[in-house]
Amino acid sequence: MNTEQFNQCVDMHSDALYRFALKNLKDEDEAREIVQISFEKLWIRRQEVDYERVRSYLFTTGYHAMVDFWRRQKRSSEMTPELENTVSTPAQEYKGLKGIIEKALKQLPDVQKSVLLLRDYEGYSYEEIGEITGLNESQVKVYIFRARQTLKQVIGNLEAVL
Repeated sequence: MNTEQFNQCVDMHSDALYRFALKNLKDEDEAREIVQISFEKLWIRRQEVDYERVRSYLFTTGYHAMVDFWRRQKRSSEMTPELENTVSTPAQEYKGLKGIIEKALKQLPDVQKSVLLLRDYEGYSYEEIGEITGLNESQVKVYIFRARQTLKQVIGNLEAVL
């Protein structure tokens, strides 16, 4: 991959990668950091990465960077009761359907949330999601099914919400 192709990749894929990271992390700065890490690794390995498969490479790299972030976050910060009280503010109450869905997504395990967002939000196929996450296609389908079942239970009947 040459410099011109790399710049095209930045233009074509940076927004989608940022949205994916932001949906998973809920932190704009960390999402930007994930995008930066992904493109930095692409630049370092630009001679090895096939231009036709660059999107998959970027999302795979971004996914692994998010997993690393979650691991660091779990090790470094445990939620104390005092922090929990400051986090739940009245502004976080009902925000419409979007707020309900975001609240339900927070309850999913990280892997389920990632594969669900890759499938339903980014439009990847099961095979592509498997390449990105390192799971086989059957595992991807199971995680997506379980995530949808959990969302169905959390959200419940849509008429009850409205």
